[in-house]
Amino acid sequence: MRTSSGTDPDFRQRRRDAARERWKGRIARWSWYAVLAETFLLALYPAGAIAALLAAVLLLLVRLRLDPSFCLRHLPFDVPAGLFILISGVSVLASPDRGFSFYNWYNLVGVYALTYLVVGQQIRTSAQLREWLTALGMAAVLVVLYGFYQYVFGIDISAMKWVDGDAFPELRKRVFSTWENPNILAGYLDIMICMAFGLFIKADSKGKRCVLGVAMLLLAACLAMTYARGACLVIAILFAIYGVLKDRRVLLTCLVVGGGLLLLDPVLYERLASVFTKVDTSSEMRLAFWESTVAMIQDHPFLGIGWGAYWMVYPEYDFYLQGADIRIVHAHNLYLNYAAEIGLPGAAAFLWFFFGTMITALRQTFRVNGSSKAQEAEVSKKNEEGKETKEEQQVDECAVSSFAPLFLPFWQEFLQWPASRLLEGASLGMGLAVLSIALNGLTDDLLFNIPSSMLFWMLAAAASAVSLQHEEIIAS
Repeated sequence: MRTSSGTDPDFRQRRRDAARERWKGRIARWSWYAVLAETFLLALYPAGAIAALLAAVLLLLVRLRLDPSFCLRHLPFDVPAGLFILISGVSVLASPDRGFSFYNWYNLVGVYALTYLVVGQQIRTSAQLREWLTALGMAAVLVVLYGFYQYVFGIDISAMKWVDGDAFPELRKRVFSTWENPNILAGYLDIMICMAFGLFIKADSKGKRCVLGVAMLLLAACLAMTYARGACLVIAILFAIYGVLKDRRVLLTCLVVGGGLLLLDPVLYERLASVFTKVDTSSEMRLAFWESTVAMIQDHPFLGIGWGAYWMVYPEYDFYLQGADIRIVHAHNLYLNYAAEIGLPGAAAFLWFFFGTMITALRQTFRVNGSSKAQEAEVSKKNEEGKETKEEQQVDECAVSSFAPLFLPFWQEFLQWPASRLLEGASLGMGLAVLSIALNGLTDDLLFNIPSSMLFWMLAAAASAVSLQHEEIIAS
């Protein structure tokens, strides 16, 4: 017999259920905010990004415990990612200093794997994808602004050994913004240009294209300030290929913008021309490093020399520096570096993961209810006229992201994307971004840098999540 509502077993159970539902919602929000914090801080404050990652992992575990309806899912390239993690760990056995290699492996590969886990498991709706892209873009804005600040107020890099002073006596400024050096910043800017370009191509309004176009110009200007020859040529090659294969207007724009930058800065022209006309010390050293690395691979083809052990083993294969007091930490070639450190099987697993992600992202297409290009063109026209359409109704449930209060109404409109457009633009951008890493990897190893590697694994996770969940996202 019931004596009061406070002692009613059903009432107490309902209170417990309601409290549990509230906590489920809180943990879901907090875990997602931690992912956004890692994304935003990665280019600005890597230590803060790692702290946010650890918080995201902890909250993800709590969410899995608290919410039976939320479970881990299999992403398309989990198998090669797992093989890479396993084989790179086994390579520690071949290292001349197993303690160092093991410490380096579980710290770095652990961070990459956890980033892949939390991002890949948490991006499940187009609203989340948009918020993640917004966090990525906001960080890029700050990086570019700081790069302009460095260039305007000057930073003498003559003592930093980032350029051959004899070959380029006039070059005294190379911005690096929040990154370690100009080449790493340039690789990051290539990635951001690709992301902005993918969204630009798929944007459904002139306003969005104008914003993204200006963003790409600013990113390109900052890229020119790095004077990184490889990265500048990579982005030019990417746009040229896309222009030839897809849209000649892109090729024309690339020629105009690139030509304008070269006319404004003769030193940049001299730097780029040097790739074809002369060899400076940086080019000469790269050739020597590659020769040494090939010898390492020939001597250690299966397990490699050990994860992170390149700097320890290089002196045995030093054909160029001849005992100079300089520590060479990587091969200045992504492919040779992985093959040398973790062996050919490990490198094959990584390249399966790397190029599989890239190809999947580039080949993705998203259409709502099989809509044709003509139908989407009509939708875009109606959107610009301000009319409500079925496509507009399929912009995600959260029409304005959680970042919207930070922006004026124009920016709020900019953040609203039809689901299919957002998915296609993000997939194209991520595919081109990974391709830019692949091309930059021919002359440098951007993934040796920890934040750059974290960014790559984040992109790979997001691309896999989008490809896996596109039907669910469109339906949202």
